[in-house]
Amino acid sequence: MKKRLFIDGEWIEARHCNELRSPYTGEVIAEIPAATVEETLLAIESAHRARRLMAELPSHRRAKILENLARLLEERGEEAARIIATEAAKPIALARVEVNRTIQTYKFAAEEAKRIHGETLPLDAAPGGEGRLAYTVREPIGVIGAITPFNFPMNLVAHKVGPALASGNTVVLKPASQTPLSAYLLAELLAEAGLPAGALNLVTGSGKVVGDVIAGDERVSMITFTGSPAVGIGIRNRAGLKRVTLELGSNSAVIIDKDVDVEKVIARCVNGAFAFQGQVCISLQRVYAHEQVYDLFVEKFLAATGSLQLGSPLDEGTDISALISPADLERSLAWIEEARRAGAEVAAGGEAVGNVLKPTVILNAAPGLKVSCQEVFAPIVLINKVASVAEAIALVNDSRFGLQAGIYTENVRTALDAAEQLHVGGVMINDIPTFRVDHMPYGGVKESGMGREGLKYAIEEMTELKLVVWNRN
Repeated sequence: MKKRLFIDGEWIEARHCNELRSPYTGEVIAEIPAATVEETLLAIESAHRARRLMAELPSHRRAKILENLARLLEERGEEAARIIATEAAKPIALARVEVNRTIQTYKFAAEEAKRIHGETLPLDAAPGGEGRLAYTVREPIGVIGAITPFNFPMNLVAHKVGPALASGNTVVLKPASQTPLSAYLLAELLAEAGLPAGALNLVTGSGKVVGDVIAGDERVSMITFTGSPAVGIGIRNRAGLKRVTLELGSNSAVIIDKDVDVEKVIARCVNGAFAFQGQVCISLQRVYAHEQVYDLFVEKFLAATGSLQLGSPLDEGTDISALISPADLERSLAWIEEARRAGAEVAAGGEAVGNVLKPTVILNAAPGLKVSCQEVFAPIVLINKVASVAEAIALVNDSRFGLQAGIYTENVRTALDAAEQLHVGGVMINDIPTFRVDHMPYGGVKESGMGREGLKYAIEEMTELKLVVWNRN
């Protein structure tokens, strides 16, 4: 299956292609274009030409296109799920969940397209403002460069493309090299949904080629990127005065207070740690359990972890499948070995079966170990003992990252203190940090990024605020 670039509403043969292989089997599943600088510039030019047409498109028409897209995706939902499972090795049950979330994301985008508005300002609140009427409007920013990761290849694309189109912008989309097939399906469905030619342009290939061209081109008004901090910082440095939204890394944590019913939270914590092999930005990586419940928590967590099924992403019963690449598997094993040598206890997992890393539980890991202070992006979780919630909060905050954190507690004061003191973008009370629904504001602090996603909040990032003042004197 050989794919083509999607530029100006047309499928265009690329000069060069690369083989795309299944992370689970290693078999070739497609040939994917490796866009050149010139081909990327054609996509940017197409988006630039179409920007006025999209800006002038009435909001009800933009909403209708997104509604059509949601309907078409719903009709082809099983096909979309199998694409995700094949290209990303995401277990098929989770791939179906992602498709359903993607449909909801585009429905939210359609709704938000019809409620982009400004406000009136009482200018007479200031001396000299008498007799003047003022209001604000929001206008599309122009061409948006969207650079997306492999782990949610359909829904994280939707979180960039959906609000961009809802607010009247055009898009140049560069999906992750390992997971472009779901983006090709999106382009096909948007063309069928009635999107004007040039409003979405899809270019696949190297980040150093395609990504650098998008980030540096003056015709691109905004970059929205999800990925690693190193790449995000590089994009920010290249972007100049462009607006930039960055959703970067994390090593998210949950605190288990002494009054928690451990039985009730284990299944949720295991799911948060190991869903999609831990390759989730807000995957549960660190657990700080109060010393009064620590032993019981570890016992129950290990038992639940032992019941997880390894296998093909296309098997209905699979919980854990292959990591996205052999390099990520090797890195993960090296980090586990570093922890073992440093005196941490590998209480479960720690080894691979083919391309699949067994779900790994590490106890008593020092804060300076890679598995603790960096983002593992693998099925690895740490469980450490603390004497108090205050100690746990300090350990959570002792991180380069700050995306989301969770705390389980029955004490209202403790919960309020945690909400105030945790230095993260989102605090989940009585839940894991992995919770997200698609219309909430989502983003982090420190090296976890800048700006917010979530349809309403992304639209604010993707529009310019214009002030209009009438002098009636």
